[in-house]
Formats: sequence, C-alpha cells, structure tokens
Amino acid sequence: MVKYREILRLHSQGMSKRSIAASCGCSRNTITSVLERATECVISWPLSEDVTDGDLQGYLFPERSNVQNHRMPDYEYIHKELAKKGVTLTLLWEEYCRTCYQTGETPYMYTQFCFHYRKYANTTKATLRIKRKPGELMEVDWAGQTAFLKDNITGDKLPAYIFVATLPCSQYTYVEAFLSQNLENWITAHIHAFHFYEGVANIIVPDNLKTGVDKSNYWDPKINRSYYEMAEYYGAAVVPARVRRPKDKPSVEGNVGIVSTWIIAALRNQTFFSLRELNEAIQIKLEEFNQKPFQKKTGSRQTAFREEEKFALLPIPFKPYELATWKTAIVPLDYHIVVDKMHYSVPYEYVKHEVEIRITSKVLELFFNHIRIASHMRLTGTKEGFSTIPEHMPENHRMYMEWDKDHIFDWADKVGEHTRTVIDAIFTAYKAERQAQKMCMGVIKLADRFSLERLEEACRQALLYSPSPKLNSIKTILKQGTDKSSTTTKSVNKQSGSFSFTRGADYFGGKRND
Repeated sequence: MVKYREILRLHSQGMSKRSIAASCGCSRNTITSVLERATECVISWPLSEDVTDGDLQGYLFPERSNVQNHRMPDYEYIHKELAKKGVTLTLLWEEYCRTCYQTGETPYMYTQFCFHYRKYANTTKATLRIKRKPGELMEVDWAGQTAFLKDNITGDKLPAYIFVATLPCSQYTYVEAFLSQNLENWITAHIHAFHFYEGVANIIVPDNLKTGVDKSNYWDPKINRSYYEMAEYYGAAVVPARVRRPKDKPSVEGNVGIVSTWIIAALRNQTFFSLRELNEAIQIKLEEFNQKPFQKKTGSRQTAFREEEKFALLPIPFKPYELATWKTAIVPLDYHIVVDKMHYSVPYEYVKHEVEIRITSKVLELFFNHIRIASHMRLTGTKEGFSTIPEHMPENHRMYMEWDKDHIFDWADKVGEHTRTVIDAIFTAYKAERQAQKMCMGVIKLADRFSLERLEEACRQALLYSPSPKLNSIKTILKQGTDKSSTTTKSVNKQSGSFSFTRGADYFGGKRND
C-alpha cells in the first residue's frame, strides 16, 4: 500500500517530489496524484493518529478501495488466541493472510493488521496482550511498610508483614498480613493467593529473599527446596528476579507502593487485636482497590481479570499442598533417626550414611541420593516414641521383634514355673516394655547356650536369693555350674535310700560292692 501519511508529512516539511518518492519507494507520478487528490479533498498534515493509510486511500482514491476488497480480521478471535503460549501477532497475521488468499480477498499488510488490533484492544479491552500474556506471570513480594496489631494484655505494638501478589496482565492484586516472614507463611501466602485467583500462573517471580531463594545467582539461582516443591505441585515455575533488578517485577513493585497508601495507610487509625481482624479489614480495602476503574482505559482490575485473564490460569489441584520441611541427618548405629524426640527406623544398610528427611504434619519420608528409602506416619506426643519397620532391621535383630510379650510368656510356661516367675518379675521391674523385652531375650539366649533344664534350675536357685533376680545372677549360676551340683545331689539322694543323711560310696570317693 502507498504510504499516504508519510507523503503528506514529508510534503508539509517542504521536501521535493523526487525526495519524497525516494523516501517512500514510489514514483513521482504517484506523489503528484496523491498531492492533487489531497488538495481537492482538503486533506493536509497534521492528521489524527487514528487515520491510517487505508483510511486515506478510501478518502483520496475510493475506486481503489472498492477494487482491493480488504478483509477485516476477527480481532476478538485474535485477542483470545494471543493468550495462548507461543502465539504471536506475526503467526496470526500469516494465518489471516492464508485465509484471505483461499477466499480471494485482499489481506491487510502486517503494519495495518497490528495497527487495527491495537486500536481495537485499546478501546474495547482493559489489557493489551502484546506486552504481557494472561496467566503467564504472578509477581510476589513483601511490602516494605508494615501494619500493626495491639497486644490486648501489654498494649505493645506487634508488626504485621504484608504479602502482595500481582498478575501483570490485568494488575489484579492479592494482599494478606502475617506475623512473620518465615518460610511457612511465605508458602501459605502463595497457596491463599492461588485460591483467591482460582488458578495458578505459569511462572512465579519472587525477589531474592531467603525464604524463597537459598542462593542467588545471575544464571542459576538455588531455589528453596520446600518452595520449589510447592511450585512443582501446582505446575508453576519459580524464576526469581535478578539481584538489584526491580524492573524484573515492575507490576508488584508498583502495586506495593499503591497498597501501602490505599490499604495500609487507610487503616492506620484503626486498632486491631488479632491477625484475623486485620486481614478482614484488608480484604474490604482490597476489594475496593481491585474494583477501582482504570484512569486511561475502560474497566477495572477485577473486570480485566475475570474477562481476559482468569481463563488462562492453570487449574488448582483438588487437594491443597501440604507444607514440608527438609533436614539432613547421619544414620546412627541403631538405624533410627530422631525427629522431635521420636525415633524412626531406616534400613540398616544406610548406617553412617547421610540421608535427607522430608517432614510434613502427617508423614515423615527419608531419601538417599534423591531416592526414597523409608516412609513413616508422623508420631506425636511428649514422650519418646518408636516407629520401627521390621524389614529395616538386620535378620538377627528382627527376631527380637517377633518375640513380643505374649510369645515370651508362652515360652516361659513351657520351660517351667520358676522361669515363668523370673520373666514375670522382669516385666514388673521395668516400666518400659521394650527394656523388659530386651532383658527377657537375654534369658532366652541362656537357654540356647546351656539348656532348658539348666535354665529352669538356675531360675529356681536365683529366686531363693531374690524375688526379682537379675539376668547376671542367673548367668553366674549357669557359668559356675551351681545348677549342676544341685541336680547331682538330688540324684544321689534317690540312689542312697529313703534317708536323706545316708552317704553312699560316691561321697567318700570309693566304689560300691554290690
């Protein structure tokens, strides 16, 4: 198309027809005819920005416009397609041209195509997709200014830190107050923002704060493990802003200042005694802020979000993310790691190896080289507890797990009444069943080493000295053979007659003559 606007502009500056023709890439005859028609139609420079070369052609040469039959693009369709990933105006213009060629119509050139689209978007839409796609980013930050709570007992002022999240396309904003800027509140604020938006943006852009980024780096920043897990669970990616580059997240930086005035400063004369009261007041002001009309375009942040961005957000999972914290520990010799005074078993092959511990409110998981090696239900309580999986134990240790209290008593009944009395005394003496069970296993081991008969006799002798004999006492009787001499005496008494004081040949070391 002839550059009618440029011809009129250069002519108004006093340039010759030859120079204008060279600049606009057309002949001097074309320049002459354009200027003559412009004089006849009383059209001169300057022109309104809304007047395009196509409009000028319709004014100056209406016969040419009728012949060319330009097809007007469907800009509503173009506006929606631009919201999709990878879709650009160049791609849509090429598709538009192919459609026009198939129907025998004349397409607009790319510059006219873009001009008409911008005109349409600026007048009918609150957002302009050329700058930022809907649902692409969510910028997050803590506001520099804080709100305050009042302690209802001491009257002291407690700072409340303000979390701000903004969708750059529609400028729709979420605000919430927390008592600290720790990792738990940081992730909780993100989850609440996702539910506020009823969707998740593709990319989350935080600052290089410690709760989100463990180590800042220009090329490869190290994201906090829990923060990364949360983003992965919701299908988003975390791309931190560069260090000392606030322009990487200009929307939230700008809204932080607006929120400080519109919300925090507006509530400065009100007194709040709880975080719930403060957040309820913030939500009222936030709704007013999001419904406030734009100054230079139609609509508001809320209408722009609902009409032009909400559809592009990722869906929220049915089950909300459960916060998990990570720790590292060396597996001790008893293959049980300790978390909050509770003991959890690890496969004994990993003794003296470093493992990673993932802790949630309900589950505790252990990882070695990013591979899960154990999982336990989280134990609760004030006293020490144990969660031991038999498969984690060595084979010789696993035997102890099979010998529970009932099994030990059944075994003692089969050995004899004295052994049963000793076992019963051991369980009575120890408050912790685990300790008593361990002591009983020592008694059972003595039976394997000596014999059931000798153990029964040793228990009988030990009970003569104490109603609650120790394991070492029984072990000493068996090692010294005291139980054997008692058995021999009984045998001699039976052979010597009915009188207990009758001594036989064995007593005197001689031989009997039958």
